[in-house]
Amino acid sequence: MDARCTPLLTALCLGLALASTGQPAAAADKPRPEKERKAHPPISLEDLYTRLKQAGDETEAKAIATLIERRLGRSGSATADVLSDRARQAMGGNDLPLAVELMDRAVALEPNWSEGWSRRATLFWRLSDSATAIADLQRALVLEPRHFEAWAALGKLYLAQDDKRRALEAFRRAEALYPQWDVLKKAIERLTPEVEGRDL
Repeated sequence: MDARCTPLLTALCLGLALASTGQPAAAADKPRPEKERKAHPPISLEDLYTRLKQAGDETEAKAIATLIERRLGRSGSATADVLSDRARQAMGGNDLPLAVELMDRAVALEPNWSEGWSRRATLFWRLSDSATAIADLQRALVLEPRHFEAWAALGKLYLAQDDKRRALEAFRRAEALYPQWDVLKKAIERLTPEVEGRDL
């Protein structure tokens, strides 16, 4: 499991500059026309996953995957996001027990946040507690079955336990969601002959 399996992202802030441009308050507060509001509707998570599958090359796919990661990284709770960010800092300082305690609080606040469980799994993996890490990843995947990073991380954990069949299955689930992820392709190519035998 590498660092990209659990990206810890800060919340994006959108500033309104109109108030400081010297425009009259009425102009600043004037609502945008309906046509303008519909010009750039937000892309749904469903659409992003579809685009990820259809991406023509690795660069395009990586950009889309990053957008998905950002969406999944939002817990829906400002407090949980702060706790998760502090857990990242604690992990960076190698204070893993503190990081686990912080992520425990985050997922207690937002138990339906799949990325929170995935992030906590990384900590337990770092603590060599594979059983808990696997359980956390499985919970993350129940909440968000399209979480390709959780599938990939689960595959790595199974592989570390020499459970190559389950590892291959997890890698294939991740690849079905993110076909341009080159690391997955290589892992699947390497494992397939070992698990399913070589073609004659």
